[in-house]
Amino acid sequence: MALSMRAANKAGAAKAVRASRPARAAVVCKAQKAEFGRAAAAALAASTLLAGSANALTYDELQGLTYLQVKGTGIANTCPVIEKGSTNLKDLKAGAYKIEKFCMEPTSFTVKEESQFKGGESEFVRTKLMTRLTYTLDAMSGSFKVGGDGSVEFKEEDGIDYAPVTVQLPGGERVAFLFTVKQLDAKGTLDSFAGDFLVPSYRGSSFLDPKGRGGSTGYDNAVALPARADAEELLKENIKNTAALKGTAVFSVAKVDPVTGEIAGVFESIQPSDTDLGAKPPKDIKITGLWYGQLSK
Repeated sequence: MALSMRAANKAGAAKAVRASRPARAAVVCKAQKAEFGRAAAAALAASTLLAGSANALTYDELQGLTYLQVKGTGIANTCPVIEKGSTNLKDLKAGAYKIEKFCMEPTSFTVKEESQFKGGESEFVRTKLMTRLTYTLDAMSGSFKVGGDGSVEFKEEDGIDYAPVTVQLPGGERVAFLFTVKQLDAKGTLDSFAGDFLVPSYRGSSFLDPKGRGGSTGYDNAVALPARADAEELLKENIKNTAALKGTAVFSVAKVDPVTGEIAGVFESIQPSDTDLGAKPPKDIKITGLWYGQLSK
């Protein structure tokens, strides 16, 4: 009884903390249009506003919560926010920084689909998230250089930089992909810096399909069809491909705190989906959301 009362008190405290915090302040993204490889998509339109969240907590507030206060609330899937700081990006002094606790919190997943009308252009459609609240990337680190002219060079090096996600299209089709920014190399200005990153295979070479075929283990072909093993229509099914693909992301800084070294903004990335080990062509996934990091020299 005493244990249950203490747990209830802690859960109530967590709710009080979230209730006392204001919703995420709307931030303006000044990023301009950018090219995403073959897809010439508009990266982040000017004056893009991000809606708030009741779970907006600062880094110190997140560190002050216990396991029971976080459990089942969704807070673990959010990035910290900057309560103070400045929207004047010139307050961030030039220099070579190390960025730590880099966090990316998606707020939207869309998938590029062909138009239902003949001759229509392909467009990104809204999806339904099928994955639980475990898709935020966190604890990443890398180098962050700021030039005297406002230029930026950002390289991601380590951390929890991938998360498997599944979304469902309006027609019921489910699309799996590995949300990531592995080895991101971005350049530009504080208003808009973009670059490419690697997208590892959703499944590893040791994964076996329903017929026992794998990249580094398992059968070479479908056991029931040994005579047709070399048939052209079966090559993609028999020969597994785990090669990494490429994605592109664009970031914009919205707020900095020169005192604490905190920096935050918004991002948009376009990356390929799962290819079922090379058996099917990937779909383009557009992910938009918030990001946060801490700079130190």
